[in-house]
Amino acid sequence: MYDKIVRRHPHVFGDVELNSVDGVLQNWEKLKEKERKDKGMGKDEKGLLDGVASALPALTQALEYQDRAARVGFDWPEVDGVLDKVREEIEEIKQAQNLDEVTSELGDLFFVLVNLARWRKVDAESALRGTNMKFKKRFAYVEQGAKKQGRNLSDMTLEEMDVLWNEAKRTGR
Repeated sequence: MYDKIVRRHPHVFGDVELNSVDGVLQNWEKLKEKERKDKGMGKDEKGLLDGVASALPALTQALEYQDRAARVGFDWPEVDGVLDKVREEIEEIKQAQNLDEVTSELGDLFFVLVNLARWRKVDAESALRGTNMKFKKRFAYVEQGAKKQGRNLSDMTLEEMDVLWNEAKRTGR
């Protein structure tokens, strides 16, 4: 165990100089890759992404896959490539012909949006939770507005509800 720790941390125990966390992580992946190669990546050997827990929330799992792949150089060189991929996936959703295709393309879009969040240093899970809370508050405002008018939401048109929604946005709710 001691040898493994020393071998995987040459920036601490050896003469390798790494100036950033990204450098340490990239070096870590190179060392682990070399270990896998030296062991002879057989049928039972694990690949780079195999250690990611399948029980993780999907957004977190996607981020971990992308982080690991990026550490060995499998990444766009600029964020523009990610933005182009977002646009491409949206077009593919528009062209999808059935539920299976739509499901697959939406999955691809979610995956690339997590990558965009990674590039922008945003936690995708936290961003989505924040938007969920914002939606909940605004929708509650719409419900309260309907109640003040003595109406049921189901009796209102989308346009009428949208007026209340936009009012909630303007007032910061």
